[in-house]
Amino acid sequence: MDAAYAGSSFICPEYRYLMKGVERADSFNFNPHKWLLVNFDCSAMWLKDPSWLVNAFNVDPLYLKHEQQGAAPDYRHWQIPLGRRFRALKLWFVLRLYGIEKLQEHIRKHIALAHYFEKLVRSDDRFEITEEVLMGLVCFRLKGNNELSEVLLKRINGRGLIHLVPSKIRDTYFLRLAICSRYTEEKDIDISWQEVKEAANEVLSENSQ
Repeated sequence: MDAAYAGSSFICPEYRYLMKGVERADSFNFNPHKWLLVNFDCSAMWLKDPSWLVNAFNVDPLYLKHEQQGAAPDYRHWQIPLGRRFRALKLWFVLRLYGIEKLQEHIRKHIALAHYFEKLVRSDDRFEITEEVLMGLVCFRLKGNNELSEVLLKRINGRGLIHLVPSKIRDTYFLRLAICSRYTEEKDIDISWQEVKEAANEVLSENSQ
């Protein structure tokens, strides 16, 4: 199960319903560096049966054997490279520094800000929300053909104040606004929406001509 971004939200009980069926997965992975205040890079993975991974990557020549083999997981057998950076330490520091309540507060704040941006988008009849807003991600587009939203994205990113990325589902092209920074406040959402509106004004004006 790939929960790279949304997996961080599962520290909040109200979002764990999204994990329904996780018991059927062979593995679960998420990236604390995406939404859990850990700097890049840090991924966490759970395996139902670690032996599958160890059997695939096992490297055990004589010069790597040691007396403590079998006493604890040997993570050189869990990946292609023999060495690995101590990524768990920075995750540990974040958990110790913030604690569960502050991390939950961080996630909930971002989701509330996403819903605030959603409200702004819905207030403008020129736009539409393309997917339900569940996390700190808002998917939206200009109504009309895909080309309008494609031009809008280039215009927004070309202005240089905010940066959005696109996606496409069932041939519908849309823009994505993701809230990830711990410094994001409501005023930043207002600035972002103003940028989107001004860029849309330019694009629609040019298109009508």
